[in-house]
Amino acid sequence: MSTRKKAILALIIANIIWGAASPIFKWSLQNVTPWVLAFLRFSLASFLLFPFAYKCLSINKKDVLSIISVGLFGVGINIPFFFFGLKMAPAINAPMIASSGPIFLIISSIIFLGEKPKRKVILGTFISLLGVLIIILRPLIETGFDGSILGNIFFLIATFGSVGHAIFCKQILKKYSPLVVTFWSFIVGSLIFLPFFLNEVASSNFLAQLDYRGIIGIIFGVVFSSTLGYFLYSWGIQKIEANEVGIFAYIDPVVAILIAIPLLGEKITPVFVLGSLFVFIGILAAQGRFSYHYFFDLFKKNGIMKKINN
Repeated sequence: MSTRKKAILALIIANIIWGAASPIFKWSLQNVTPWVLAFLRFSLASFLLFPFAYKCLSINKKDVLSIISVGLFGVGINIPFFFFGLKMAPAINAPMIASSGPIFLIISSIIFLGEKPKRKVILGTFISLLGVLIIILRPLIETGFDGSILGNIFFLIATFGSVGHAIFCKQILKKYSPLVVTFWSFIVGSLIFLPFFLNEVASSNFLAQLDYRGIIGIIFGVVFSSTLGYFLYSWGIQKIEANEVGIFAYIDPVVAILIAIPLLGEKITPVFVLGSLFVFIGILAAQGRFSYHYFFDLFKKNGIMKKINN
């Protein structure tokens, strides 16, 4: 198997794992609190990675900020908002909202680069944003205002975190191995989560309350969603072109739906289907294909990564 095919396989596996993550974690969060799950997930994963990474953990001083940025966006921002979103909103909403990431890249290129988009880009962006809005406001349309709308907004913020993670990760992987980048991003995330974890532990006896749901969620998070998922993703995007990375994210919603329906009893409603169609049709109309290349164009044109590294 060629390196390119291995990279494609790695990204497929990573996104299957992450697609399964939203329903599994929502189920697990019925028993364990968000900050406890977040801290244990990444701190224990760091221990798993350390024996394989300790010989090459040194980082050039000028790259420290980039490494911190990978951990901040990919773990420190993405994960808490993702978990708190799961506490309040259906699990199937998370990967669908995350799929709209390319549209926010297009908007960024217009705002920060002053680009003048073609009509099809404007139309596609509008259609996708309408789809995201439909999914976010789905509870209001179907049953009336409730807390799940805020949960959907948290999913949107988590999406911004994953976007930043993809940008910084792609750049820093030109200098360091995926194992090193993954390890340090987990350390950064664990340090961010530590005070919140200690506060939750002090206010509740989570060990006495822990049951099979929490244990399965922690094991899945440590072994699969964190250690294996992040490593495969980092290795995969290192081996293929940046503008090909985005298409794999569209695996997530399919996997999430297939698991959330039997595990959580979630339902696919006409409003959800309508919003999802708008998201995907808009992305296809705006870009001509499903990709994240606007992210990398934005950062390259502004020289942002060069400024950070200097």
